[in-house]
Amino acid sequence: MTRQGDHQPEATTEVHGLVDHLFRQTSSRLVASLMRAFGPAHLSLAEEVVQDAMVKALRCWPHDGVPDRPDAWLYRVARNLALDRLRRVATTRDKEPILKARIERFVAPAEGRLATELVDEQLRLAFLCCHPALPEASRVALVLKTVGGFGVREIGRAFLTAPSTVAQRLVRARRLLRGEDIAFKVPTGDELPGRLDTVLESIYLIFDRGYSAYEGDQHVLEDVCRDALRLAQLLTQHPQTARPESHALASLLSFQASRLRARVDEDGDPILLDDQDRSLWDHELVARGFGHLDQAAAGGKETTYHLQAAIAAQHAAPAGAEWRLVRKLYDRLYALHPTPIVALNRAVAVAHDEDAEAGLALLADLAPLDRYHLLPATRAELLLRTGDVAGAADSYREALLCPCSEPERRFLSKRLAAATKPS
Repeated sequence: MTRQGDHQPEATTEVHGLVDHLFRQTSSRLVASLMRAFGPAHLSLAEEVVQDAMVKALRCWPHDGVPDRPDAWLYRVARNLALDRLRRVATTRDKEPILKARIERFVAPAEGRLATELVDEQLRLAFLCCHPALPEASRVALVLKTVGGFGVREIGRAFLTAPSTVAQRLVRARRLLRGEDIAFKVPTGDELPGRLDTVLESIYLIFDRGYSAYEGDQHVLEDVCRDALRLAQLLTQHPQTARPESHALASLLSFQASRLRARVDEDGDPILLDDQDRSLWDHELVARGFGHLDQAAAGGKETTYHLQAAIAAQHAAPAGAEWRLVRKLYDRLYALHPTPIVALNRAVAVAHDEDAEAGLALLADLAPLDRYHLLPATRAELLLRTGDVAGAADSYREALLCPCSEPERRFLSKRLAAATKPS
């Protein structure tokens, strides 16, 4: 047990930071373990007791000290809370010894298995959440909530959907899980492709949340990114899921994760790709990205992950991106997946390949992105390149009215200040 001493304000601050980290890094693994013990019908119970265990840590650790193994402490508290609640349900009293035995068999934190085995449990939970009994719109939302630790508002932002709609989907999905006899395992045979596609999409969105945080005081959540990367790499190691699209996603995330340390300055504010110090890139991850990209080429199938990985590979090349090729890749990506976000990035590629005016023309034709700060921010950057400082300033002001993280807000404020500084 690590004692915090008598400095309660400092201890409380440290504990809050640690619990926040553990919530992002560990909560989904704990939920997955409890789910395997109790079954899909008790998903809500598993989520609730893990959250209650986190709250208890916030209350106890500043006074009692942080345990030597915080994850094991959280698991034991969550397990005991779950058993206490099940004891109150008459129909489960006779099953308590069986449930307790299953919990101890599947996860034994005291034996050091928690950190090494539960990542695979996360994948099991992700595949469970993608069961075909659930509506398609609910599957990714459920994975993001249970595996990614997303809040309802974050899920809404990921899909540009109202939080109330997301909440309704989650309620319906949990209700269906309670009523279905669903095995907690990776599906096989004909069941696999449909679920794998949704799992891949979910891992992609989890990584994206950490790569550019939607809100809060951090631009990059490195532990979230590395957890998503680890899940993607696990898919490439499992004989049932080591498919070209899995390697394509692992390639993309490896390239993106290689730049994590270079994406923010000493204040935690964003650094644009062109301004990053490449010596800070993780070149082992870059090499891993190229390796996965080679394996993704097998089978002849081209997915959005293949194209995005190929674009990321261009940026990782020693000589930098060949923008004519990047533009062509974005053309193919937009033909395959014509979303406003892809269109926005395609406009940036066109601006690099041709000129800023060409990129601005594409932005003008882009369907409105509801309060998405990167649209006016991108327009501002291109307007600066044309010399339209006043127009750029207006676009920066528009971007600042949109939701974003605090580091992004500081970055946009600095850009606005620079654009409006008297010459």
